[in-house]
Amino acid sequence: MIRAVVADDQAVVRGGLRLILETQDDIEVVGEAADGAAALELVRELDPDVVLMDIRMPEMDGIEATRRLALSGSSARVLVLTTYGLDEYVYEALKAGAAGFLIKTDSPERLVEAVRVVAGGESLLAPEVTRRLIDRFLAGARPGAAPPELEELTSRELEVLKLVASGLSNAEIAETLFVSDGTVKTHVSSILSKLGLRDRVQAVVFAYECSLVEPGHASA
Repeated sequence: MIRAVVADDQAVVRGGLRLILETQDDIEVVGEAADGAAALELVRELDPDVVLMDIRMPEMDGIEATRRLALSGSSARVLVLTTYGLDEYVYEALKAGAAGFLIKTDSPERLVEAVRVVAGGESLLAPEVTRRLIDRFLAGARPGAAPPELEELTSRELEVLKLVASGLSNAEIAETLFVSDGTVKTHVSSILSKLGLRDRVQAVVFAYECSLVEPGHASA
């Protein structure tokens, strides 16, 4: 059973998310919070698997709550809920340690699948938002020197990292490179290991900051 906490300052939104999630036999909403501080307290008390975290909340916003959860060593995975107008906050949330993000207007089916994916230890990056996020970030980013860790990657691994940063799924990368899904997973695991990164989300943030993706390519 996947145990979830829903954190959003709007009671109607929390109720709607609970209603959607609890139609599933394998998901239970064990608590609701109206702000980040309350969400942290619930996580300490209830030890959920997933926290659905809104970004804009009173007292403590979702970014700071996500950062504190990551620093606390909690095993709870954070799924950030966002809207199209909050790209810059999404980027900060990913840096803070979120496992992924989901658009609030996505379908109930996608919400349920997102919770399962994140609870299973994977990362969730909605491709359409990832591409816009890259464009927004790179538009104001200053090119920096490539970190030495990049030299550890093979040319194919560097290619895979760029595709991951462009918002492509493993299946899409496999199709692009004419290899199997298993081969892509192996490359991604090797990339994370060589760069000392926790998960796919951190790999995307790393790629943003190294300016590995050209805006034109990201929005293709």
